[in-house]
Amino acid sequence: MGSSLLATDGYKFSMAEAGWPLRRETFYYSHRKGGQQVVPLDLESYVRNLLPEPTESDYSYLARNSYEMGAGFKAAIQRKDKLVIRALPKGARFYSREPVFTVTGTSALVSWLEPLLLQLNFRIQIATQALADREALAKALAVLSCEEEKRIALETLDAVGVKPVPISVDPEGYHARVVAVVRELVEAVQDPSRIFEVGLRAATCLEQHELALRACKEAGVMRTSNVYLAQKLGMIPVGTMGHEHVQRYGSDEAAFRAIRERRPERSSYLLDTYDTVTSGLPTAFRLVHEEPGAGDSIRFDSGDKKKQYVFAVSRAKEEGIKPVLILEDGLDAQATREFEELRTQYGWESSKQFYGYGGFIVARTMACPYTRDRVAAVYKLSRTGHVPTMKFGNELAEGKQSIPGVPVVFRRRGGTGPIGLIGQEGEPVPEGYELLSGATPETAASIPAPGEAEPRVAYTPATQALVDELRNRHFPRSATPRS
Repeated sequence: MGSSLLATDGYKFSMAEAGWPLRRETFYYSHRKGGQQVVPLDLESYVRNLLPEPTESDYSYLARNSYEMGAGFKAAIQRKDKLVIRALPKGARFYSREPVFTVTGTSALVSWLEPLLLQLNFRIQIATQALADREALAKALAVLSCEEEKRIALETLDAVGVKPVPISVDPEGYHARVVAVVRELVEAVQDPSRIFEVGLRAATCLEQHELALRACKEAGVMRTSNVYLAQKLGMIPVGTMGHEHVQRYGSDEAAFRAIRERRPERSSYLLDTYDTVTSGLPTAFRLVHEEPGAGDSIRFDSGDKKKQYVFAVSRAKEEGIKPVLILEDGLDAQATREFEELRTQYGWESSKQFYGYGGFIVARTMACPYTRDRVAAVYKLSRTGHVPTMKFGNELAEGKQSIPGVPVVFRRRGGTGPIGLIGQEGEPVPEGYELLSGATPETAASIPAPGEAEPRVAYTPATQALVDELRNRHFPRSATPRS
């Protein structure tokens, strides 16, 4: 089996070239919300079946599209035998924020997996609903976008022992809804070249994403993060930097310089890994001042983006620089119109402001409610080399904060206390708990199933110590992150 090397987001290739592709790293998969959910399949087998099978034609295509890959990346992608997957067993129940599985291996390989692994949320939501409320399940699955979605749904129901429900497929209806949404966005910005699509991580499968991208093309949008479908559909693959790149370097400045100094293409600086206003933005502006004609961009992602935008534009005008502005994450047509009004109000050139859309194009147009946003599925870097790392995203409270280290789940056997503890690999099992990560289905079945009314999950002292250490490192006690 295996996947095409191109079946990932473009920024995975740029980050690998600007990072350390052979470094050993750990990522974890989790749902930030959604309550109690169920693992419907053998996760280790699933992950291994997704691993890429590179060809020379893949590398040739990448080189022609600003992603020429070096020897380190090519070696890292082949080291599949070094991959370590530690997962909750099939049938296990898990709660919001608990790590469902970790993947440890060469940086380029474990990072490459992210977009396809995030599509697991669709299977998990189907399995969870199937075991809780078959009537609600039938309603949710009544109309799906494509045949591959239907196959996934039926395969999942069989895996959890639930009888199939009637499912119809309406690719034409889905296509029409996406076209309408994208045309509304194009109308808001007046130029389809100012829009790019980043919805592979929000899709349920590649077939659904292809339908969405064909609709984007019909509406005039030609840029996508999905490199495989960019090649297939004659579109333009895009992507520069994600949060993992900044986490890998441990500081905004080191990360920004690496993306600029290790790749010959234009750079895009992601501002919010630690804090947009106090760190990301001033650092990006320093680099723009060094090469003002390079055409580099800054990207707003989380927090109060309007407040950040006004601050950034005002400061850029004061300093006499004109970076390209990129807005992503959670945008819809109304938010786009509001940012266009701000752009006009502050006199910012339309050619220097671009918009990226993922779930708004790909997922909100689905007839089925089982979207990635519904459970906030994430796949985050938690250790790079021997160093634990976190994404903070403008906030010290929980929410979008990620988990550091090599996290595992301990499940309470009885008594009192949190139903789940997020600990660290190799940590002694706390009294009254069992290690659920890496357990066999038989072992997991002997652990009492948690009740719906017991959702509280906490950190073990080992995990809390890592969080405190990283928080104090990036946010001294006298400083408070701002959005």
